[in-house]
Amino acid sequence: MIDMSIFMVHYIVMLMVNIHEAKAHLSEYLNRLQHEGEIVLCKRNQPVAVIRPLPVAAGSRSIGLERGKLKVPEAFFEALPTDLMELYEGHGS
Repeated sequence: MIDMSIFMVHYIVMLMVNIHEAKAHLSEYLNRLQHEGEIVLCKRNQPVAVIRPLPVAAGSRSIGLERGKLKVPEAFFEALPTDLMELYEGHGS
């Protein structure tokens, strides 16, 4: 029988970098992030943070798909009542 635990191991590639090194070569490390699983930032060789790539967006959204479906009422453009304006401007109680 084959030992299935050998096949169930999942390797995560991570790069450990001290903060000073990461600041000096940030662009390079961000480019490497595409190939590395994550980057662990260290302070004096002690891990303090992890940088991971963001998930890829599901798809692009087109502008204007809802055009003509939203109706803004005329009341939207009318001035607010005086008591609300005073509160907004900090003059009310």
